[in-house]
Amino acid sequence: MTGLSIKDPKREQEMFASRGLVVFLIVVMLLGVLMLRFFQLQVLQFETYQKRADRNRIHVQPLPPQRGLIFDRNGEVLADNRVSSSLALVTERTADVAGIIGVLGGLVAITPANISEFEQRLARKRRPFEPVVLRMSLTEQENAILAVNRHRLIGVEVTTESLRHYPYDAFFAHAVGSVRRITEKDLDDLDQVSYRGTKFLGKQGVEKFYERSLHGEAGFQRVETDAHGRIRQVLEVLPPIAGQNISLHLDARLQIAATAAMEGRRGAVVALDPRSGGILALVSQPSYNPNLFIAGMSRTQYARMSDSVVKPLFNRAIKGQYAPGSTYKPVVGLAGIASQTTTWEDTIEDNGFFKLPNQERIYRDWNWTAQDAGGQGTVDLRRALFRSSNVFFYDLASRLPIEFLVAFSKQFGFGDDVSVDVTGANRGLMPDPVWKRNFKGQPWYVGDSVNLGIGQGDLLVTPMQMATVASAFANRGYPVRPRMLLSSDAPLPEAVSSEPMSQIKGLTSQDWEKMVDAMEAVVHLGNQGFGGNGTAWAYIGRDIEYRMAGKSGTAQVVEIAQGQEYEETEITEFNRKHAWFIAFAPADNPTIALAVLVENGGGGSSVAAPIARQVIDTHLLPQLANR
Repeated sequence: MTGLSIKDPKREQEMFASRGLVVFLIVVMLLGVLMLRFFQLQVLQFETYQKRADRNRIHVQPLPPQRGLIFDRNGEVLADNRVSSSLALVTERTADVAGIIGVLGGLVAITPANISEFEQRLARKRRPFEPVVLRMSLTEQENAILAVNRHRLIGVEVTTESLRHYPYDAFFAHAVGSVRRITEKDLDDLDQVSYRGTKFLGKQGVEKFYERSLHGEAGFQRVETDAHGRIRQVLEVLPPIAGQNISLHLDARLQIAATAAMEGRRGAVVALDPRSGGILALVSQPSYNPNLFIAGMSRTQYARMSDSVVKPLFNRAIKGQYAPGSTYKPVVGLAGIASQTTTWEDTIEDNGFFKLPNQERIYRDWNWTAQDAGGQGTVDLRRALFRSSNVFFYDLASRLPIEFLVAFSKQFGFGDDVSVDVTGANRGLMPDPVWKRNFKGQPWYVGDSVNLGIGQGDLLVTPMQMATVASAFANRGYPVRPRMLLSSDAPLPEAVSSEPMSQIKGLTSQDWEKMVDAMEAVVHLGNQGFGGNGTAWAYIGRDIEYRMAGKSGTAQVVEIAQGQEYEETEITEFNRKHAWFIAFAPADNPTIALAVLVENGGGGSSVAAPIARQVIDTHLLPQLANR
């Protein structure tokens, strides 16, 4: 029959069998490949993939070292460490960072500033699985709340760490310095092994200079974690090595007294032990609380501090550069003696002003007025010093070879940083003809020397430099190098040369004793009638219980035009004169030498000298009482 198809069961059976065989062979082949892969993974590459698996559950965690403590000379703690809890996120362990932060914000206080700072830290270069701090200084209540809600907070860690703490708050900010959070730029310069897990770095003062010793060496621990990143067990520990403890020459009692004596005025006090160069006090006012940088502050807070017109972050003691005014006169006087330009017996007539030959410009004495030129009468070097006669030193400086004066002054440390372990100190400026030609394109004039003779013109010094100058007079010609470190647990890698400064040349022991006598007269010579007393006697010398030698200085900030008088009330505050006083005591065997600067404070004798007296009283009177 046409169109009919007859089934062939045998053929269909053969076709089915052949297809089944092909499928079977394919399945067997696939199973073979799979078994081969299993063999490769489980036998041939077992160790490789075991290590990879371990890396997913086994982590190396850094153990930062305990930072070394800082003490004053009497064992008072100036910088220690306190345990603090921080809230952090391991972003690799959570898929929704913003969501987790939102949940956290419902449990503890999270400010926009916290989030902004977190985002900044997150953007910095860091190690994988390294916790990124969201909030510091958690309270005990906040710790408890987070612990109860731990099951909801995947990728959240509450870390306990040791944070730097400064017990005296602002008192030692510019002396001891502070630590600050490590920045991305810092990471490029740090030893990545030694600083594993470290979040803070010494950025100023002693903390910066002795960073290597104070920091110590980081350790680590290998831990096994579960799927949520929680530690199941600690597998291995290499403990960190704590930083060294150090003791400084600083005297907390003296530092507090110097700060109190400043009474909130802008300026600085630097006190040295003239026997060793040890810095007994280093005060810069106004100051700031370094603990704020540890706990964290907002950009607004920092901007308010850094942009303040009074500059609390600026270390005036070592960075501030000012004209020294009359505190430079003893140096000029000794330069005159050493160069034989003058003698102790030479006299001039001080009529209240000085004029160079064939010039009309008048260089005035400090007591000059338009109505009464005043003047000091007949003055020799001694009288010129305790009465601070400008005219005598105008005349002397005009005759002194400028090259000799510059070279002689540099022996005291002018124009140089002579400190041993103080970071960031400015060198000041000791002007000379070469400097003036290079920087001003002008020759050196005699008028430049005249101004230099009373510590004005282009001469610039720091309070620390002037404390070094005071030490040179205290030691009769042997200036000292200011230093912070008194002792340490072990030798420090930051060890610096302790080589003393050279003896000032060209003078006899009698010259130094005569200069000390003149500086004693500044403080102690009184009851001599008008125009006969030492400039500081009325302010600090009437009831003093020991012998002090000193020199006041009042440095102009702006030039007063010829024929015009200085009227403080008509001058803006920041253009008023600076007040200076350098001193040492006891005069015959000094144990303290210091420099006081009050920015725009006015008279050195009336403003700066009482501050010096208070500091030296604090240092000496207890010793005198125990005799």
